[in-house]
Amino acid sequence: MSAEATDPGNHGAAARKRGRRRLELRGLRRIGRAALLGPAPRDGRPHALEHVAKVHRHHHPDADLDTLTQAYLLAESSHRGQLRKSGEPYITHPLAVTLILAELGAETTTLTASLLHDTVEDTEVTLDQVRELFGDEVCYLVDGVTKLEKVGYGAAAEPETFRKMLVATGNDVRVMSIKLADRLHNMRTLGVMRPEKQARIAKVTRDVLIPLAERLGVQALKAELEDLVFAILHPEEYATTRALVTTYATRPDPLAVLAGRMRAVLAEAGIDAEVQVRPRHFVSVHRVRLARRELTGADLGRLLVLVAEDADCYAVLGELHTCFTPVVSEFKDFIAAPKFNLYQSLHTAVTGPSGEIAETLIRTHQMHRVAEAGVIALGNPYAPTDGTDAPEGERADPTRPGWLSRLLEWQRTTPDPDTFWTSLRDDLAQDREITVFCADAPSDGSSGPAGATIGLPAGASCVDAAYARHGEAAHCCIGARVNGRLATLSTVLHDGDSLQLLMAPDSAAGPLPEWLEQARTPAARLAIARWLAGRQDPGARPAGHGETSAAAPAADRRSTGQDRPGADPAPASLLAVADLPGAAVRLAGCCTPVPPDTVTGFAVRGGTVTVHRALCPVVARMAATGRQPVGVRWRGAGHGGHGCRVTLLAEAFSRPQLLADLTEAIASQGAAVVSAAVEPPHEQRVRHTYTLHLPNAAGLPSLMRAMRQVPGVFDVLRAGRARQAAVLGP
Repeated sequence: MSAEATDPGNHGAAARKRGRRRLELRGLRRIGRAALLGPAPRDGRPHALEHVAKVHRHHHPDADLDTLTQAYLLAESSHRGQLRKSGEPYITHPLAVTLILAELGAETTTLTASLLHDTVEDTEVTLDQVRELFGDEVCYLVDGVTKLEKVGYGAAAEPETFRKMLVATGNDVRVMSIKLADRLHNMRTLGVMRPEKQARIAKVTRDVLIPLAERLGVQALKAELEDLVFAILHPEEYATTRALVTTYATRPDPLAVLAGRMRAVLAEAGIDAEVQVRPRHFVSVHRVRLARRELTGADLGRLLVLVAEDADCYAVLGELHTCFTPVVSEFKDFIAAPKFNLYQSLHTAVTGPSGEIAETLIRTHQMHRVAEAGVIALGNPYAPTDGTDAPEGERADPTRPGWLSRLLEWQRTTPDPDTFWTSLRDDLAQDREITVFCADAPSDGSSGPAGATIGLPAGASCVDAAYARHGEAAHCCIGARVNGRLATLSTVLHDGDSLQLLMAPDSAAGPLPEWLEQARTPAARLAIARWLAGRQDPGARPAGHGETSAAAPAADRRSTGQDRPGADPAPASLLAVADLPGAAVRLAGCCTPVPPDTVTGFAVRGGTVTVHRALCPVVARMAATGRQPVGVRWRGAGHGGHGCRVTLLAEAFSRPQLLADLTEAIASQGAAVVSAAVEPPHEQRVRHTYTLHLPNAAGLPSLMRAMRQVPGVFDVLRAGRARQAAVLGP
């Protein structure tokens, strides 16, 4: 950690010009001077700790500072004589890290650990001494951020150190809070490093630390880290953006004028609100410039409206949309549906008097603290409340880190450091998360509770959901229903989707090689790759995934008739009557309508009227070409007393004797098989098509129910209905 240092007159000066807060600047200067003077106490506290204590008391008025004082004295005496590469006393680094966390509202335990975070790594202090002096919590946090030695791990030291930190973060998110503050101070003072080392550290910060800051909701740290990385890795774009911001700084600010109007509108409405202009950081300005090509003064910032209660947020929104012209497409409600990293706010945009568009954020003061500091604003998220002890072994994680649970799960099965490091970067590159409700498929034999909410990265497919839900057992997944409709495993899921995974009864089934391309989560890709690597020919299709299998004999796979869906129409019907005098009537073979289906007809050559179900896709195509429908009605009042012909599609898992069992179920309902066809199995699923003669159309519902009860059958539907839109029932 001491390796990331610099001359404060070089890169540090540039960073200060990029808008570091004045209070923080004064605090850092004071810390530097006090550290040179040593730990001489004043009013019971060392000079160097005065500013940290003042900021900490601002957020926590009742904080006990004696522990901080003891931690500082131990850190200062342990690091005494050590210098940073800039020539400053080394103690200035843990003090600066502690000040960063104090500014964000961290509680005393976190600040104590941040003062000591380098002692075990860089001095003779041991973890046992830290535990004896400051307790188990502080010891755990210090151990969590302590690097592994390169002597023992070599090139694997960095990835294994991050693995260690992530595992520790899984038990206490404050570990990563300290690491993020540590990296921020090192990035601020990176200028004395060689350019190649600056670039290496900046890339790791970009690929790993910034995404972690986003996931933990610490936007204040994330924004500054992004700007520091931007300056190192993209100096030309950074210089252009900085010059652009400087140019607009000399011009009147349209957002300031609009903020004044908003204050007046809200005051007149009796809403107590604070309206601020929030400048964008440089990376944000750069992204807006790329998206809009040309910028206006209003694009360099956003308006922030702070209120006391949640209800006030919506009251402000109503007033702004009433008194200003809103940009409807820009509205987002992250209060009703918070982001996965705790973020809550209303987002909107309104048009000013000169036509400028001002993005506006509306939130409570508490929401704002969480938006800036994320998990740090929660204090100690694991402290018992209401004077009661937390249940043994249970910790209600306020960050709801589904991403962290997934990460911790797949890292356990990834011992190789290079694979872990690559997978970690890929996982963190997914910058959004979705929530899917996953219900067990009937008769799938899977383990786990019936129904569960799972978090997935945006863009995840059904393959990812299967492995997140069932782990290695997902090898047997052969399909899914998304929001009640059959879907392929490559289907991309969206936030709020309902998912039912279809699992094969044969545990010998395995994933296809193309699943690797359909999976986005490391857990799924690693599990699939392990399964494929365990086969002699990874490119071969497993049994039941598209090859002929023992599930259906050769005779079963041949059509036993010509009356398939879309074949020639059925013979002339005695069931239906057309509103066209003298016309013969035929029931269409594509949808095989039966009473009491809603039907329509179309005249074809020869004066015949073909009758289709109203839902048949052919009807829409006919209407699109301008064909005029002919009225058709069923003969007789009862409709159900006549024999009829119908085509049914049975979706099932491929297994031996399936055709025989289905045929028996059909015969038990008194129906006769006119023709049958079995498509080749694909992904261990098979589709049977039956054209049947029913003695009575009223028996169709019971026939379909009997077919669905055949083991392995998961859907039976009428021909002519769109497959993806199929619903159970005739």
